[in-house]
Amino acid sequence: MGDRWVIGDPKREGGSCFVLTAESMEHHKFGAPEPHSVVPWSRFMELRVKATTRAWLATRTGGVLDAFGGYMQIGGRSACSVSALLRRPYEDWSVNYTHHKRPYTHPHIFLVGHLFRKTVKAKAAHRLGDPEWLGEAVTRPAALRFGWSYPAVGRRATEILEELRLTRPPDR
Repeated sequence: MGDRWVIGDPKREGGSCFVLTAESMEHHKFGAPEPHSVVPWSRFMELRVKATTRAWLATRTGGVLDAFGGYMQIGGRSACSVSALLRRPYEDWSVNYTHHKRPYTHPHIFLVGHLFRKTVKAKAAHRLGDPEWLGEAVTRPAALRFGWSYPAVGRRATEILEELRLTRPPDR
């Protein structure tokens, strides 16, 4: 949306999305002029992003398939969600978002989850609201080849984040 990164589909009627701003993560519902909720970056202690490869998996049908073990990934209404442990006051927080019509790949789902977890763990959640930094943090790991070694890709993605000065303080 404009120059901001978005999780979810901001244009799907009846849906919702998250907008990553310099100050916070905003939850927007389709057609509403103002954010439904706003969480400042300083409140995040843990942050997880869940997604499915296809939009239909985040429906009741996807949940039924998931419940009966017929499908190899998470399904149901919360299959596309952002959840967190927040501070001041301490609370668990979870909100669903609307999946895009286009599919997501397993590697990209893994990488976005890795990016959000590592960024918050490094106490750098505010970097997620920096469009330039986030562009680099998304583009460089997205080019990695996965094969069957998610741990190896996770290590390489962490190295890239360190190169982007995520987990180490800047040189002074």
